[in-house]
Amino acid sequence: MVALALIVGALPFLFPLTADARVKMQDFGERRVDKVGPWLDDPHEKIGFTYGAWAQLQTNYIWRGMYIGGLSLQGSADVGYGGLYLDMWWNLGADNYAFTGFQPEMDLTLGFSRWGLDLSVMYVYNFNKSMFDFHNYAPGQGGNGLEVRARYTVSSKLPLSILWATRVSAKDGYLDGNGDLQRAYSSYLELSYTHHFDCDVSLFGALGITPWRSMYTNYEGGATVCNLQMGCTKSWQVSKHCGLRLTAQLMMNPYYLAHRDMADKYFDSRQLGSPALNGNIGFGVYLIK
Repeated sequence: MVALALIVGALPFLFPLTADARVKMQDFGERRVDKVGPWLDDPHEKIGFTYGAWAQLQTNYIWRGMYIGGLSLQGSADVGYGGLYLDMWWNLGADNYAFTGFQPEMDLTLGFSRWGLDLSVMYVYNFNKSMFDFHNYAPGQGGNGLEVRARYTVSSKLPLSILWATRVSAKDGYLDGNGDLQRAYSSYLELSYTHHFDCDVSLFGALGITPWRSMYTNYEGGATVCNLQMGCTKSWQVSKHCGLRLTAQLMMNPYYLAHRDMADKYFDSRQLGSPALNGNIGFGVYLIK
């Protein structure tokens, strides 16, 4: 399955694509290249068949205020038409910098994006359970995930976004005081803004909140701010068909900063940074139509 993900993710690199200067920004929050569809402030812009891909090597895998793994090779391939899109994102990374283990992951996302509104369903496959295993599991037992997401971005001229994401099936459980497995419906609310400069540089900032006990606090905390994030992307147009991209980001989890005992509990000296404060540098290639 890992080999299949790598092959499918690389296929779009074999075909000529047309690059668009407006869509070279990596969306740090949702792990895919953000598309600029027809907006309310540009209703005459047409949207047809789109396809693209990117691949990137990065020092850490951090997402929504969580440290997921160490050195990682990540990539994505997507196709779309009329706002409807299918995206396959994959990660092949080490658990830490001692390379004591690897955790491949593949995310399949089906969504619809028009006029700044993006509605999608994402399936997270972690390769440690059957692909069609949607059972709930307690922390530490592995498992897949199924999440629904809604995101709204004000306009192409004001890229201020608000995201709501809720895990609705598969692994997302914790044991209550009686030892019974409860579903957390882990949810994440994020407000983000991306500023694009003419020199192909983008600055990204995000504030993430979990409204109740969830995976974002390892199922031990309630409503809290779980992610403060800043990122920068620099792109180089290599040809009409592709480009290179350098990214850097810093992540701080205020919840773990306020609960240093938990940060120490989940800190691994073989990783860079900690659950409370971490960073990432990545370099890769993209192709997009």
